[in-house]
Order: sequence, then C-alpha cells, then structure tokens
Amino acid sequence: MPRAKRGFKARRRRNRVLKHARGFYGARSRMFGDAVEQVRRAWRESFAGRRRKKRDFRRLWIVRINAAARDHGFSYSRLMNGLKRAGIQLDRKILADLAVRDPGGFKAVVDAAR
Repeated sequence: MPRAKRGFKARRRRNRVLKHARGFYGARSRMFGDAVEQVRRAWRESFAGRRRKKRDFRRLWIVRINAAARDHGFSYSRLMNGLKRAGIQLDRKILADLAVRDPGGFKAVVDAAR
C-alpha cells in the first residue's frame, strides 16, 4: 500500500502562504518555513500599523492646527479651549483641512473662538 502523502490540501495551504510572501527578500519569498515566519510577522506589523496610522494622523492634524493658530496669535491649546467654550464642535481633521485649504475660513473659526 502506498504511503499517504499530504497532497492537494497541503500544497494549497503552502501556496496560499507563498502568495502572501510574494515580493519578500530572498528565501522569505520562496521557502515555505521562512515564508510562514515572515508572513506572520508582516501580519502582526500591519495590524499594529493600522492602529498607529490613527495616532500618526491625529498628531499631524494637531501640528497643522497649531501652526495655523500661531499665525493668528493663538496656541493650539488656547484655540481648542476657545472652540469648546464657544460651542464649536469641529474635529481636528476638519480644522486641519480648513487651515491648509481655506485660511479665510480658518480665520473665521479662530475669531469665533476668541
């Protein structure tokens, strides 16, 4: 009786991993064991990266708002406090977009926060 080889299912599993490893350097894209290790690491990093991206964008928005606010004699924290007191509920993403694309609109928001 011939020995049972893993056959189709195992090949499909290996090829799925190797497909994800396409473009990796050297053996990491060709050898199954190395590819598994690298693909798992890549998935872990991309999971963390999706969370890091949110933090990075928020930091970018804050930097842009601060720079634009200082042009109008405000600091970031004073501006945000003024907006809260004035009851203006614009999030940081929108404020940063205003600061970059519509300086006149941003000035109106700053004046409302005074």
